Amino acid sequence: MNISKGKKKNKEKLYSLLILLPSILLVGIFVYGFVGNTIWTSLTDWGEGAGLALNPIKNFVGLKNYKTLFFSFTQSGFRQDLVNTIFYTLLLLFGTLFLGLFLAIMLDRKVKKEGIYRTIFLYPMALSFIVSGTIWRWLLAPSGGVNQIPTWFGGKQNQFLWISSQKQILQFNWQNIWQVLGVIGLIFCVIVLLINIKREDKRKIIIWSCVSGIFALFAFVICPLIPPVLKSEEKHGLNLAIIGIIIAGVWQYSGYAMALYLAGLRGLSGSIKESAKLDGANEAVYYFKIAIPNLKPITLSAVVIMAHISLKMFDLIYAMAGADNGFTGHPSVRMYLTTFRANKFALGAAMAVILFFLAACFIIPYMVNSHRSRRPMR
Repeated sequence: MNISKGKKKNKEKLYSLLILLPSILLVGIFVYGFVGNTIWTSLTDWGEGAGLALNPIKNFVGLKNYKTLFFSFTQSGFRQDLVNTIFYTLLLLFGTLFLGLFLAIMLDRKVKKEGIYRTIFLYPMALSFIVSGTIWRWLLAPSGGVNQIPTWFGGKQNQFLWISSQKQILQFNWQNIWQVLGVIGLIFCVIVLLINIKREDKRKIIIWSCVSGIFALFAFVICPLIPPVLKSEEKHGLNLAIIGIIIAGVWQYSGYAMALYLAGLRGLSGSIKESAKLDGANEAVYYFKIAIPNLKPITLSAVVIMAHISLKMFDLIYAMAGADNGFTGHPSVRMYLTTFRANKFALGAAMAVILFFLAACFIIPYMVNSHRSRRPMR
């Protein structure tokens, strides 16, 4: 009997492998194979000579393209695009999660005609970025759209340039990029440390205290001794022109965040809310002290999804501001221009690889956390 069961299991494994084999081969070739080819291309000089030749010559140059992107004075625009990407991600995350949670709480209170409101809030997500970008480009036109609203009440026309403003705030010098990264890392570690102090997790408190000390040593002792990465100052910061892009992105995806949070709120047991009411908690206390802390897995999923979307805003930016608007720049737009206009394929591939690793910074921790949460308890 045991032998027959073993043969049956082996057959099932073989059948499963044969069923999955076509998908594994296709994903391996058309996903990971192309990713590997892009990484290899980024390590060559393809595009320095005749890039569009039938059999182009590709010479291995190592990390030269990455060094050019981060430390060459000719690529200051790409570095500003990277800074824009950070602000795109942070503002899109904050806007969509805050507005989505607010809408979810409003709908969770059993409002009348909830289905109509839910449809209205979710409808923007059904539109493509090209369509919504075109609409918002008209709405945010300097001499029309929302700038005309004050004139309806007898005021003057607003003059703010939503997608073409040249003003920049929160500036820093790229010469001090290592120190800036060290300070950012220190702030992150201190936040995690405070969270673990609140949880009274002694092991993690010790670990994050040591990591915070390392970042502090790097930022304030080692970095001042490192020579500047550029010969002259190079200021980067938050371009106010990206505000219009963020407004369009939040408008389009806050409904998706609302749907995630609403599903989480409706998934909570009704007895929890009843118990809170019996203890004298009002609705504000229930949502902020009980409901929202129980939505951490949903928040994590929403953060990963929205961060991933913020790295793929090519079509929205292209439709709203055009490819040549440097004030709303994004690495994906510059990658397109570098690869398909300038025909510098290796440099464009390096930009694509950088975007790939930025996306991995969000996806991999999420996958690791999901794997750990599914691991059976021993």
